[in-house]
Amino acid sequence: IVHPSSPPPPGIWVFQFPISLATEFPSEDILLVTASPVIKAVTNFKQVSKTLEEFDVEEQPSTMLEKRYPNIKVIESGAKQLKSQEHKIYTDNGKQYIYEKLCLCAGAKPKLIFEGNPFVLGIRDTDSAQAFQNHLAKAKRIAVVGNGGIALELVYEIEGCEVIWAIKDKAIGNTFFDAGAAEFLIPKLTAEKLETAIACKRTKYTMEGSEKEEGIVAGAGKLGSALGPDWHEGLHLKGTKEFSHKVHIETLCEIKKIYLQQEFKQLQKTCLSFPKDNSEKQNAQPDEELWPVYMELTNGKIYGCDFIVSATGVVPNVQPFLDGNNFALGEDGGLKVDQHMHTSVADIYAAGDICTASWEPSRVWQQMRLWTQARQMGWYAAKCIVADSLGESVDMDFSFELFAHVTKFFNYKVVLLGKYNAQGLDLDHELMLRCTKGQEYVKVVMQNGRMMGAVLIGETDLEETFENLILNQMDLSAYGEDLLNPNIDIEDYFD
Repeated sequence: IVHPSSPPPPGIWVFQFPISLATEFPSEDILLVTASPVIKAVTNFKQVSKTLEEFDVEEQPSTMLEKRYPNIKVIESGAKQLKSQEHKIYTDNGKQYIYEKLCLCAGAKPKLIFEGNPFVLGIRDTDSAQAFQNHLAKAKRIAVVGNGGIALELVYEIEGCEVIWAIKDKAIGNTFFDAGAAEFLIPKLTAEKLETAIACKRTKYTMEGSEKEEGIVAGAGKLGSALGPDWHEGLHLKGTKEFSHKVHIETLCEIKKIYLQQEFKQLQKTCLSFPKDNSEKQNAQPDEELWPVYMELTNGKIYGCDFIVSATGVVPNVQPFLDGNNFALGEDGGLKVDQHMHTSVADIYAAGDICTASWEPSRVWQQMRLWTQARQMGWYAAKCIVADSLGESVDMDFSFELFAHVTKFFNYKVVLLGKYNAQGLDLDHELMLRCTKGQEYVKVVMQNGRMMGAVLIGETDLEETFENLILNQMDLSAYGEDLLNPNIDIEDYFD
């Protein structure tokens, strides 16, 4: 199980993988090659339904694996080179290791909008999250660029600091839900936060002498443990001002150029103040304050801020393994894997964010680079290696039958099922909605009378019922709009 010297170090799929192998092959040597001293462990695991899982993530020292499983050996060094024809891995500490079976679990790395800029911060690991907290404490205004999970959580959690949020889509959270769900969530951005802070459940382990000088740049080559789903818990995300939320969203735009203060003064361009409302007149007010950095958007507007957070997604971390090896890559740049997690190279498997599922998927499943899928892939990859080693066959795991993900945004429980945004469906699909302001948002995607996907926001208690309806593809035409009638207890009706 190999991680390169570049980020990110082991995530949850790596933790899952060696344990599965160690229990199946107690007499075989299992090597975990990693440049990080920590791994992510699953705690408080809960099987919510057939396909939905909830769990916490905890950082633990990698030596914990060796103590618990005698046949696991942790090699704390980055992987320098892979020679697949020789079945060898070369590490940064100058050693080489021969493998019979190899699984690559190198995850993904962030897509920074501008590399090397001293005022652009990428949040990808626990170290950069801590650096962000330190700089936020001195900030009056920041910019956030991106519309994924980290951006959503970040914008909601920040207090006492003006936030300019630039997204390329029409509505927030485009990766996870539609414009209707976005409108349901937006009032939370202006409301006072009443929730009490949750104590961080993690213990942090670092390498001796690894403390970094405080600086705003999270370098692409630095080590750090990939963020968990609760990464913001325990961080004090507060700026210098005494208000709760103050967020301005710029839609349908991206960053065109970034200027440092001196360069911006020489260009004599006009910077806009933070809008007090959505009127065009207010938006046009110039800002007389000097800022450390300025961003020019593709819509022509320029804003100054203390620093910019790049939260624009990730790309599979394949580069360390490509040289001299004939890997087939997917359109998204990941290592193509078949239904048994094989790559195109003999005896090499891949799991988690580094891989691209290239089998014919279920009609209601799609790959997304999420913690839940990474955990499932790691467990299933180990199962496939065991079966291949014993000459046995293995069926596709049930978790790949239905896309299912549970998370939390703006302090609402969010459940995504199947083709929740009608991904890949023909135009003959239809949507059914139920919304109670400030309480719940329910959307189902129907096609030919059958439920193909759903978005559930709030405590709806509908996830297990809708999961079953999507899986069994029951014809629901006869029920019409009563399917979402709040006066009908649908959970009992289809139990």
